[in-house]
Amino acid sequence: MPFHPTDAQTALRSEAREFATDEIVPVADELDHEARYPADIMSALGERRWAGLTLPESVGGLGRGYVALALVTEELAAASMPVASALNLHLGVAQLTAEHGTPAQRDRWLDSMARFETVAALGLSEDNAGSDKSGIETTAERDGEGWRLTGHKRWVSNFHEADLVCTYARTGDEPFPGGITAFLVDSEAFTLDREWDTLGARPVPACRVTLEDAFVPDERRLGAVGEGYRHRSTVANGVNVPARGVGIARAARDAAATHTTDRKQAGNPLADRQGVRWELASLTRRFETARAVTLRAADRADRGLDYGRAMATAKLEATEAAVENANDALQLHGGIGYTRERSVERYLRDAKLLTIAGGPNAGHRDALGAAVVEEHR
Repeated sequence: MPFHPTDAQTALRSEAREFATDEIVPVADELDHEARYPADIMSALGERRWAGLTLPESVGGLGRGYVALALVTEELAAASMPVASALNLHLGVAQLTAEHGTPAQRDRWLDSMARFETVAALGLSEDNAGSDKSGIETTAERDGEGWRLTGHKRWVSNFHEADLVCTYARTGDEPFPGGITAFLVDSEAFTLDREWDTLGARPVPACRVTLEDAFVPDERRLGAVGEGYRHRSTVANGVNVPARGVGIARAARDAAATHTTDRKQAGNPLADRQGVRWELASLTRRFETARAVTLRAADRADRGLDYGRAMATAKLEATEAAVENANDALQLHGGIGYTRERSVERYLRDAKLLTIAGGPNAGHRDALGAAVVEEHR
């Protein structure tokens, strides 16, 4: 079925675009160059309760769906992918708390999470648990009215600002994805091991952190014992990853169109050349296709339909469109595109992360192909 945003969704997208243009674009390159966390921007997002965009209104959120999330994420990512990343990593934890938290947990944290006053980070990946989370080695052992957690997490974004880290630990011997339980752990319980100097997404650093026999009360357990990893499949916040790709793909197209229209060679704009126009057409095709499949996946999630294949398709299409568009836009800029004087080099560095985050694209491609083969057996 054809998908068309509602009037409310269109208005929200316009609001997000205006915010991104006025508040993020003027400082995006500076934040990247200085590897500075966008604290003021995140506070402003919290004032709008976009940090609780998909949370129910009853707990302080805006009660919007995943299409709304994709639209807002695209606009933020077109200005600064790390801003969109920081928001969505936080919101993913908040959404899990809304879905699987106890009434006390929801009452205590969700309203302040929606305002970005309580900041959440995700502690899922480990040294031996990257795309294969069955390798999780962090353990949680019963201790009276709580648990003792020991282990480490890596690629923890928002850590320096976080109040809570949603931490996944092994609590039983059941075959994966069983035996994994989630806990909302105070960030002070962790020791910072290192902060990686990454190619892109520099304003929101990725950290490795350690827990050593940290006591966590059972009231901080998020969801049922042994069901933590399974609970992750009950929310569709992962649509934010392709949506970020759409934002970069669009920003790269726009930058290329502006440059080739303004830049003249032999007295005429570069965009007057057929070869350049064809390049711009390819940039547009990729971005519009990426947007369409991303919104389709979000729409299926909002309507309660199976979105697994749609989400995998969106992840592949949008994140690869982001890399290809950023690379081609840089090429169209010539030498100036290779400098920090223009944003296209930042787009390329940030885009590459998206083919890895949320599971590497090779894994999504394999899963999608396997589903097709199984369907035709």
